[in-house]
Amino acid sequence: MNDKAVFRFVMALSIFVFAVVVILNQKVLPRPDIMPGFVSYLPMLNATLNGTCAILLLASLWFIKRKNIAMHKKINLTAFVLSALFFVSYILAHYFMPDIKFGDINHDGNLDDAEKSLVSGIRGLYLFILTSHIILAAIVLPMILISFYFGLKNDVIKHRKIVRFSYPIWLYVTITGVVVYLMVKPYYPF
Repeated sequence: MNDKAVFRFVMALSIFVFAVVVILNQKVLPRPDIMPGFVSYLPMLNATLNGTCAILLLASLWFIKRKNIAMHKKINLTAFVLSALFFVSYILAHYFMPDIKFGDINHDGNLDDAEKSLVSGIRGLYLFILTSHIILAAIVLPMILISFYFGLKNDVIKHRKIVRFSYPIWLYVTITGVVVYLMVKPYYPF
């Protein structure tokens, strides 16, 4: 495949992923009446995958700074695979799970005035972190795919140009994924 075909594929895949996330968040598909038991473990699995990717990204930077290109590639491929597993787990979790709202202590899906007042000091911070996480995750996906393409092609100049932007965003997304989970974890009904 030439670069143009790869870019088209990357954009098509990125749009598809974005559409799936929007469909899940807008609850376009009817949710099953019964949530399978394994689904309650998916949020923690997602946070673990994100945290592991963050550590791998830091290790990847460490190895490339020491010119260990082989280990850099292995670590990045592992992070990429774990991110793909995260996406599958994310889809399953958001398809089966009810909406979780930050501060919803009684798990009724609504924030009453008492619940809002209990979390008013940190709800804004939570929403900022969550919003930036979601927006940057959507933006970084095509950048990650293109940087992987150039890296696997050994086009170091183009790889470096994209990674200069994709790396810090991907790292931020993986770290904030864990932070969002830890902040919302007390409000899961299971």
